[in-house]
Amino acid sequence: MSLLDCEEAFQKNNLQLLAEQYNINMADADVLQAKIWELPQLSGQINAYNPDDRKVFDVGHAKGAQVTQLIYMGGKKKNEIAFAKSNKELAQLQFAQLLVDLRAQLRTTYFDLYYEQLKLENTNKQLGYMNDLLAAYKVQSAKGNVSLKDEVRLQSIVIQLNNDKIGINKNILEFEQNLKVLTGTTEDINPQLSDSEAKDILAAQPFGDESELQKKALENNSDYQYNLKLIDNSKLYTQWQKSLNVPDLNLGAGWDQNGGTFKNEVNLMVGIPLPLWKSNKGNVDKANFAIQQNQKNADFQKLNLETKVQAAYRTWKSQYDQLAEIKTNDLNNMELVYNGMLNNFRKGNVSLIEFADFMDSYRETALQIYDMKNEIMQSAEQLNQLVQTKIFY
Repeated sequence: MSLLDCEEAFQKNNLQLLAEQYNINMADADVLQAKIWELPQLSGQINAYNPDDRKVFDVGHAKGAQVTQLIYMGGKKKNEIAFAKSNKELAQLQFAQLLVDLRAQLRTTYFDLYYEQLKLENTNKQLGYMNDLLAAYKVQSAKGNVSLKDEVRLQSIVIQLNNDKIGINKNILEFEQNLKVLTGTTEDINPQLSDSEAKDILAAQPFGDESELQKKALENNSDYQYNLKLIDNSKLYTQWQKSLNVPDLNLGAGWDQNGGTFKNEVNLMVGIPLPLWKSNKGNVDKANFAIQQNQKNADFQKLNLETKVQAAYRTWKSQYDQLAEIKTNDLNNMELVYNGMLNNFRKGNVSLIEFADFMDSYRETALQIYDMKNEIMQSAEQLNQLVQTKIFY
């Protein structure tokens, strides 16, 4: 699968992403619920006992009914709806941040797997030659033509290469498992990334210096925007809690057949709590403290984000410059020397000690170069994850 294929599968199948989407749906439901008023109340009464006629349940002479409706005062419903809408915006920002985090995880895992497979290919190539060489030395050692010490020296190289291979295969299995979970697929994923595509990714440069990247991160990072929105959200919550101190009005109408001043009396009913004290004062104080707390958290997140962007940029720059010092000719020369050492060793122009030392050095260097390239891609993805807008061109 290409990286684009993986990202498309991730968007469609990632279970964490699909589950998080329901938080937005639930926030929509909260907005709908906030718009719903209390139901009107219908009550009635009938005569239980008529003492004049000594009659039980004298419904024909005495009955009544009332209908009341709670009328919200002080903008309670408006404030509750505004708070619910703000919660939906928070849910959307949480979803956006999860999307960014999981996509970064997908891309870094894809690059990890790509370079581990290249390391495996390189290690298998060396193992193929060294196993053949060791087998030949064992035959010659048995005949007494070469010393046992030489055989053991080659054996140690083969053991080290096999140990490298075990570690690489372990990493490959782990990365494959992570990619399966992220993309929602059950089949093994083989990265389809050409050498030219990998070179283009490695050569990409961020647009802007540290300060420019920090500015873009503050404008686009969903996690930081969430903390800013949380301040507005807590202000809306405080406003809602303050409005709850305003007494609500119970308005209604009642009919009484025979129990009032007049027969078939129709009355207007009004009820309101006496505002002798602020019944929601504690919640208002708590909401005010939440505003201050969220402001401090946002200040911390701002500083944290700026320092993370700075560190990520400097890490990427250091790794990029380090790899840039290794020219393409140097890498080609290393392969030329490797092939030359193999040929010269076969011809007897290079001693076993020289050959073994070179193979150890080559093995370590080859793996390190792959790791260097991978680390550049990892650092670039970390920058992308923090800034959350296109910065590499």
